[in-house]
Amino acid sequence: MIISASRRTDIPAFYSEWFFERVREGFVVTRNPFNADQMAKWRLDPEAVDAIVFWTKDPAPMLGRLRELDERGFSYYFQFTLTPYGRDVEPGVRGKGEVADTFRRLAEAVGPERVIWRYDPIFLGDAHTEAWHAERFGGLVDALRGCTERVVISFLDEGYRTVRRMGREGLRGGTAEEQDRLAGTLAGIARAAGLAMAACAEEVDLTRHGIERGCCVDAALIERISGGARAGCALRAAKDKNQRDACGCVESVDIGAYNTCAHGCAYCYANFNPGTIARNRARHDPASPVLLGECDAAALEFRAGQRSLWEDQGRLF
Repeated sequence: MIISASRRTDIPAFYSEWFFERVREGFVVTRNPFNADQMAKWRLDPEAVDAIVFWTKDPAPMLGRLRELDERGFSYYFQFTLTPYGRDVEPGVRGKGEVADTFRRLAEAVGPERVIWRYDPIFLGDAHTEAWHAERFGGLVDALRGCTERVVISFLDEGYRTVRRMGREGLRGGTAEEQDRLAGTLAGIARAAGLAMAACAEEVDLTRHGIERGCCVDAALIERISGGARAGCALRAAKDKNQRDACGCVESVDIGAYNTCAHGCAYCYANFNPGTIARNRARHDPASPVLLGECDAAALEFRAGQRSLWEDQGRLF
């Protein structure tokens, strides 16, 4: 089982105390995002959890406690979003110089292979031109040199209702021609710095620029970083059926909740109602088994079928 922490909210930035309490107790409870009264109880120990994938814009609150995961034997890595946008787009994110410093400290703590840089979503507008992106991306490449091995890009998906207002402000994902041209420019900058580039859930084929189709919950990466007794083994992980067709991620259990992130990013599909976010954050208790509100965890049975996805023996070839 792979834990996603989380596509729905920034657990490292806002809920790290809660997360480590869940690790200490060895289980976590999630709510069905479409039926809050329906809950599931999941084991949170290395025997059942093959890896944890963290999604974050600012893991600073978690940096001093990563040793707790290492000592318990968890495998984990970070999807770290760092863009050049300002407070008009990402009002709750710290200054980008500070965040870049946190990126470097995280890479020093866990190694560059376990910190995936996300430069997404990419959007275009009067102030956010292709040249603007090339310059700002190049600056971030220099700032993060040696701190990561891969950068993931994606373009603004204008189909989400939460980003339609950006279109009214003249911000857009770009035409197919613009996306192809800009992706090629960014790939060249990344390649010159020794960075591999991947595209996240993009329908357009960018492989001619050396941009592979990415998967954020990545079985191959989990195999590489796990090592030790797992060396030479493979994960029996299927494609995640709950994601878009173009998404290459394997199946995972997400322990977050929608409308709980305080970054306030204008493009976010998972957190789109400021009033609901404020009310939800007020309901959060770091000691609760579930991210929002309370529950009687003792009355819940563990979800059936929780197991490691590792094959019992290593590959022969």
